[in-house]
Amino acid sequence: MPLNPEIAEFLDLVDASPGDGQSMAFHRSTPAQARDAFEQASVRMRWEAPQVHSEDLHCQARDGATLTLRLYRPCAPAEQPLPVLLYLHGGGFVVGSIASHDGVCREFCARTPCAVLTVDYRRAPEQRFPVALDDCADALAWLAHNAREWGLDASRVAVGGDSVGATLASVLAIDAAHLGGAVQPRLQLLCYPVADASKSWESRTLFAEGYLLESATLEWFYDHYARQAEDRSNWRFSPLLATGLQGVAPAYIGLAGFDPLLDEGQAYARHLREQGVTVSSEVFEGLVHDFLRMRLVTAEIDTVYARLAQVLRDALN
Repeated sequence: MPLNPEIAEFLDLVDASPGDGQSMAFHRSTPAQARDAFEQASVRMRWEAPQVHSEDLHCQARDGATLTLRLYRPCAPAEQPLPVLLYLHGGGFVVGSIASHDGVCREFCARTPCAVLTVDYRRAPEQRFPVALDDCADALAWLAHNAREWGLDASRVAVGGDSVGATLASVLAIDAAHLGGAVQPRLQLLCYPVADASKSWESRTLFAEGYLLESATLEWFYDHYARQAEDRSNWRFSPLLATGLQGVAPAYIGLAGFDPLLDEGQAYARHLREQGVTVSSEVFEGLVHDFLRMRLVTAEIDTVYARLAQVLRDALN
């Protein structure tokens, strides 16, 4: 299937205005410059997301730092505790925030409906592997201990995210099964995850440039997150390398057809199945990386959200 024509037009505009894109020039920027560019682009891509209730909360990380959480709930009063999607934003461990992915969380909250909890985990290079993962695990622990107070049902939880947020979510699900965590997710909702940063993949060559996320930018992200080269082969960095996955929560993996991460996402789906995990996967053939934030670009994203919301409803309700 060819590239979605509206996305093709969008990419032409990005190419015409290099400073106006998201990640295409990040590998030639400082982290601070990349973050500023990403947030500015996020404002321009913001759509009229559904109205839901949101409030910022705080929890303590294991090292004593204070983390900001944002809790979204449907506007209508709930008659019983709400199921929860713990949603982790993408951005290569370096850029992205709860603000940049606000619309994504609102869509999931309104369409499911469920509560959505998101985490402003600390980013690289100031905080390298595995701090982002530890922050997300601490947020999940906060949910286990505070769900009742906030009208949430800790027995009906999904973990999800996009890009490296999906990576973090999948590692949380694996750890929950391995370590017997207080929250046992019912679903991994994974959109275009980083599954293996330890090797090269054909799609990273095929879609290296011109499709928003560039392969050189991926390397730039990984170099900022890793403490040392060996970290890339740690399964908590590259979950495709994880083994002993029996009992891990079922996974839904949604991939983009024109994405440097396509091949490893497909390989991860196969690997999870081979390890005994129930997996549903699909490729949105005409889309590119970061499609969840492209509601203004093409109406096709509305169909994608409808599909993902149905997956969430089936798992949580």
